Amino acid sequence: MTTPKETTEILNRPLSQELLARDITRLAYVAKDGTPRNVPIGFSWNGTEIVMCTTKNAPKLAHLRQNPAVALTIDTEVHPPKILLIRGQAELDVTDGIPDEYLEMNGTYQMTPEQRVEWEAGVRSLYHEGMVRIVVTPTWAKLIDFETTLPSAVEELIQQQAERQATDS
Repeated sequence: MTTPKETTEILNRPLSQELLARDITRLAYVAKDGTPRNVPIGFSWNGTEIVMCTTKNAPKLAHLRQNPAVALTIDTEVHPPKILLIRGQAELDVTDGIPDEYLEMNGTYQMTPEQRVEWEAGVRSLYHEGMVRIVVTPTWAKLIDFETTLPSAVEELIQQQAERQATDS
């Protein structure tokens, strides 16, 4: 587990900030029947919280109300991958309109100004009943870049190997 100070330090690293500026995260949660779910979803980072927006009738909302524990993965598609892992509790905020974060989180997609106007009009007509903001304040984070940081299991193997080499010398 990381402390709040360690979590903040990890999230403030330049690579973490780069990943937090991406468009898509994978939201993992536990369904009512106890099985895991993992869905890609657009998000925005406001400096302290990750905000995702969804329809008021999204099936994931019932599951998150029952068990708000979530895990998020934000990563790249290059080798070596850059991966930001985050854990926290989901808070649900029902809104009457379209949350600003929803419009902002889709701002980095390649759209012409005309396409953007058309897209926003479609969003406003589709979600005129409002949306739900899924807000996660990170309580744990790990950044893996495969250069300076590795998955914990790999770090453990390297440590064990170093200890064996030290005792063999």
